[in-house]
Amino acid sequence: MRPQNTGWSVGLDIGGTKTLAVLLDPTGAPGDQLRLPTERGAEAVVDTAATAAADLLARADLHADQLTGIGIGLPGIVDPTTGRVEHAVNLGIATGIPLAERVAEAVHRRLNGRGGAAPVPVRVENDLNAAALGAAHLRGPGSGDLAFLALGTGLAAGLVLDGRLRRGAGGAAGEIGHLVYQPGGRPCPCGQRGCLEQYASGSALLAAWPGPGDRPAPVALFESADAGDPAAVTIRTEFAEAVATAVRVLLLTTDVAQVVIGGGVSELGSPLVDLVRARLDHAARESRFLASMRMAERVDLAPRGVPVGAVGAALVGRKES
Repeated sequence: MRPQNTGWSVGLDIGGTKTLAVLLDPTGAPGDQLRLPTERGAEAVVDTAATAAADLLARADLHADQLTGIGIGLPGIVDPTTGRVEHAVNLGIATGIPLAERVAEAVHRRLNGRGGAAPVPVRVENDLNAAALGAAHLRGPGSGDLAFLALGTGLAAGLVLDGRLRRGAGGAAGEIGHLVYQPGGRPCPCGQRGCLEQYASGSALLAAWPGPGDRPAPVALFESADAGDPAAVTIRTEFAEAVATAVRVLLLTTDVAQVVIGGGVSELGSPLVDLVRARLDHAARESRFLASMRMAERVDLAPRGVPVGAVGAALVGRKES
């Protein structure tokens, strides 16, 4: 039987290797989820997004006129006002395309008469911003000030301040990965040397500890450190210190209530956040000022089992950004 209520939304988190989709019910609770491989190129991205959205609607027996919108979070330069996306290098999109418009048209074609004379509204947002919205939403009331710190290929943060996204004048708010951490240190693709991203990211760990090919570098490193390998212990400690620095930067510049760690490296779980908290506590023992900020208590991991970025994208789809 067709549900009579309205106010549903679909969120899509489109990454370089996978597309995660989630259905958000009218109360804001996540429902059905879907995972598809991401294919490179504008046409493939549009097709995957439309397929994921249409499949979720079909599973829930929902019609287009029951949706408030579809939201998409993805990397690159995103214009939330026009729906254009460019320089999404990991997706094979270089020149600007009206992604929101094209996905709306593709979804409309796929629905095959499942209600709605006009295309469902589609809105786009940077993936980190969407993840920050999703993390705040999933943490519940009182999470209006939050930073989502993504430890992935790079290092950056999405910011929710006073309950709203803070993109910055040029959309670069939260790009703390390109703060110089070690002057004259490792070269960064941005043209600087010693950027924090080169010490506190998944790529940094892979470079420092390639490990065996059958396990991700972070997992291999932590296992070797737990087994007592001195080199692994040193690298792990240096990595935790760099991540702790990223947390301190966010707390000292924005004073958010919570820094939520996400991204691929966060799959390490409690061992990662415990080490970061330990480094923050160590710094606090040497500074009464830092101790007063209780930084270690303000760090947590993104919730597991729910695609945070897709949830945030669904909120974008219903204009809650």
